[in-house]
Amino acid sequence: MHLLPPIPIFAKNFPLSKHILNYISIFVLLTSYLLLPACGTVDVFEKNATIPKQLWKSSYKPEIVFTVDPKDTTARYNIYIVIRHTDAYRYKNIWINFHSEAPNGVVQNLPLNLQLATDSKGWLGTGMDDIFEHRILITPPQSPVPLNAGTYRFKLENIMREDPLKNVMNVGVRVEKAP
Repeated sequence: MHLLPPIPIFAKNFPLSKHILNYISIFVLLTSYLLLPACGTVDVFEKNATIPKQLWKSSYKPEIVFTVDPKDTTARYNIYIVIRHTDAYRYKNIWINFHSEAPNGVVQNLPLNLQLATDSKGWLGTGMDDIFEHRILITPPQSPVPLNAGTYRFKLENIMREDPLKNVMNVGVRVEKAP
């Protein structure tokens, strides 16, 4: 003996069944349309090195190595220095030597004074709680650089007067395809 009759959710006499199916179909199509571009290649490389005990000694020069295999040889790239530090970092800037070696063997050493804070705005990077991250563009904003196929090597060297430099958590390099 059945107490309740079965509920005819997708029966012809149930007027909402077509509407529900239409909404589900539209939702699936929209979701697919929005997620499909996420399946493309990401033209970004980022690698960060952890600074032991948050004390960056001038003798510690983390090496960042990556290989470029560009499909589009006309593409240009922006290069960023990535620095993550705590709120206890004492300075508004950081001096580093940026050493780079291209696949053709050309070596460049570039001393950089990277601004991390201002008096009016405070820390310039993004922060969460007491940790701040800065992605600082070191290639000219209007002149991204071409990269050749091969292996690139970057070294980041602390050249601040304070040695070791306290409260620096990570340093790294980010390379992304210019728009």
